[in-house]
Amino acid sequence: MDSKNIEEIVKKVLESMTGTAVPARGASSSREIPKTARVAKLVEKGRFEIQEYPLPEVGDGDILVKVEGCGVCGTDAHEFKNDPFGLIPVVLGHEGTGEIVKMGKNVKADSAGKPLRLGDKVVTCMIFKDNPEITMFDLNKQNVGGADVYGLLPDDEVRFNGWFADYILIRKGSTVFNVSDLDLASRVLIEPCAVLVHAVERAKTTGILRFNSRVAVQGCGPIGLICIAVLRTMGIEHITAVDGEPKRLEFAKRMGASETVNFKDYKGIEALAGAVEASFGGHLADFAFQCTGSPAAHSNIYKFIRNGGGLCELGFFINGGDATINPHFDLCAKEITLVGSWVYTLRDYATTFDFLKRAKGIGLPMGELITHTFPLDKINEALKTNLSMQGLKIAVINE
Repeated sequence: MDSKNIEEIVKKVLESMTGTAVPARGASSSREIPKTARVAKLVEKGRFEIQEYPLPEVGDGDILVKVEGCGVCGTDAHEFKNDPFGLIPVVLGHEGTGEIVKMGKNVKADSAGKPLRLGDKVVTCMIFKDNPEITMFDLNKQNVGGADVYGLLPDDEVRFNGWFADYILIRKGSTVFNVSDLDLASRVLIEPCAVLVHAVERAKTTGILRFNSRVAVQGCGPIGLICIAVLRTMGIEHITAVDGEPKRLEFAKRMGASETVNFKDYKGIEALAGAVEASFGGHLADFAFQCTGSPAAHSNIYKFIRNGGGLCELGFFINGGDATINPHFDLCAKEITLVGSWVYTLRDYATTFDFLKRAKGIGLPMGELITHTFPLDKINEALKTNLSMQGLKIAVINE
């Protein structure tokens, strides 16, 4: 008896138990797959165009996914406004998730070894290139910056290369994770949450960040708010959030901040640093996270940190300009330990799934980070909403 016979027997047993037909590998789901589907293609700065193409053939190692939703990242907004990566024309969207509707016969498990079936909910992380430093055998070697990512691929004959679309083709050699045990909002938030899981792991390498640390988080956009949530799930109690918007500071409290400081209430860095110190009962921060893309914010944050403290800078995904510090007073004399953080590794991505479950378990309102949703044909409005800094997290959700 070969493996094919065994699979047929198992299939029949399952069908008799459930009364439902079990689809074979390589088959499509019961949901009818159209011959054509839409993508939102950025065709020039500031303008997406909805275009329709034939769905591509699904190879033996490929997966066709019906997109359920995708978050709008700051990277998408930068590309929409200025095309800093020179990708136009391009189908953007890398914070996406959806349902497997067709899969090649060689696809059996996800990148962590978890079985994959039609109907499973998945996310992607990176596409391997010919780079020996990026390998599943050592997930911590290099961050995702050294690999290709869906949603940041140049347009080609496949067309369905980003999550701002009805469908996406996950090609052989890609990483894919089965996240069927997470709800849609959590799945849309996986990618930005992985950025913060990575940042906190980087911070932990200093040996300074501990359970009883006093931690300052500067910037309460989605990144800063998720940073607070990650710290809170670790059991850190003393977190001060620094921002200039009262609504964001209020949300920071709900995400786990113990105190907040509105920098608009203080004139000059000395007064602001004094407010941070007062928030910790007369102590400066043991550790700080700089989560804005502002050079001035980076220059200021050293004043919040005690002698021998630590700093993680993660606010500059792209070149935001130069920051000015005094190397003697800010860095050397205080013996600050500084680490930079940029995106994530595969291991951080997988860890993020457990973070989201833990955050939900302790009652953090992660799903409420998504304040605005738009259908695919309103994607230009979605990007403009992001750029105008309305709400927190913007997402494109397919019905």
